[in-house]
Amino acid sequence: MTQPFEGIRIIDATHVLAGPFAAYQLALLGADVIKVEDPGDPDQSRTSGGDRALSRNGMGTYSLTQGSNKRSITLNLKTEAGQAIFKKLVATADILVENYRPGAFEALGLGYDELSAINPKLIYCSISAFGHGGPRGEETAYDFVIQATTGLMAMTGTRDVHPIKFGAPAVDYATGTMGAFALASALFQRERTKRGQRIDLAMNDVALTLASSHVTSYLRTGSGPKPSGNEHPHATNCVFPTKDGLLALGASNIRQQRRLWTVLGHPEMAKDNNDQRHDDRAREMAMLTELLQARTADEWERLLEDNHVPAARVRTLPEALKDPQLTTRGFLHKHESVEGMDGGVTVPSTPFKLAHGGGRVTSPPRPSGADTEAVLRDLGYEPEAIGKLRAACVI
Repeated sequence: MTQPFEGIRIIDATHVLAGPFAAYQLALLGADVIKVEDPGDPDQSRTSGGDRALSRNGMGTYSLTQGSNKRSITLNLKTEAGQAIFKKLVATADILVENYRPGAFEALGLGYDELSAINPKLIYCSISAFGHGGPRGEETAYDFVIQATTGLMAMTGTRDVHPIKFGAPAVDYATGTMGAFALASALFQRERTKRGQRIDLAMNDVALTLASSHVTSYLRTGSGPKPSGNEHPHATNCVFPTKDGLLALGASNIRQQRRLWTVLGHPEMAKDNNDQRHDDRAREMAMLTELLQARTADEWERLLEDNHVPAARVRTLPEALKDPQLTTRGFLHKHESVEGMDGGVTVPSTPFKLAHGGGRVTSPPRPSGADTEAVLRDLGYEPEAIGKLRAACVI
């Protein structure tokens, strides 16, 4: 069954998390993705992750996470021969994604102007820390540096313990997600205009997008967000201790908080508007802290959800991954075997379903350069020429 990006070829000249994740999203939906790495300096995510043995072998879990459904070639883009091969590859592609320091690809003669002259329909996506141009355009950064720069760290934590970075590289993955959206948008536009496109995506902008409501509020009121831990202006939207663990309450709107107080046996505490909730917050916090000690977190979760009040026991990641809902959704895919490593690996796939032709994992991650010769043969290179390129450290 046809997938959304079947027949689309992507050259993935990215490294670490954000760029590879963007290309991975389209790979899951049918795109032919060819990952390009330097033969002497492969993607650093290959040596990163929770399994040191895999990292030593160049198959780190950070790389495995977004390596499925991709072919892998090595190419030294600092050589004329490598650049010539890259240009031939680009001529066959619909999309190029790169996330090197702004100006780096231009210095190699591989900028948008040069490559779009070869392939006018090329969609050229550059992902960087701060975007091209401007006073910080040439600066580099990683996820947590952007969290620090944009105020995300400063607004995260408790009143006593802050700033704190997110527990997961959310800015990287949000940037990758936005990158996939930008690529899909450019492809859709190309169907109408028959022209390629240049995409300039900045992690800094994405991070501030994650804080959009805070940005708007501050620019209107002049009052910025302060670290509040697990608390919220509404008491019924906070985290509370129970008989055996923590419970996150999500009785956010007026209807939900009314249902909550009814379940708790105190319908008189229900409010008619948010001003009343703000004014009575201290009393509500004290009452909820006392009442929720009566049951376990699991018992409260089930009782409240049965009464249409959002609530959840605070779980660890290992606990969350045991949730049978994930099996029902088919979100995780297990590769029984992967070349270059012992045993299999389980990776996330698409977080949404389509009625037909949706995302799926079809092939495991590849060792760096595993498909170099096959791709070069497709480009017309003979075995003897490929051997010379390898001897010259071009591939």
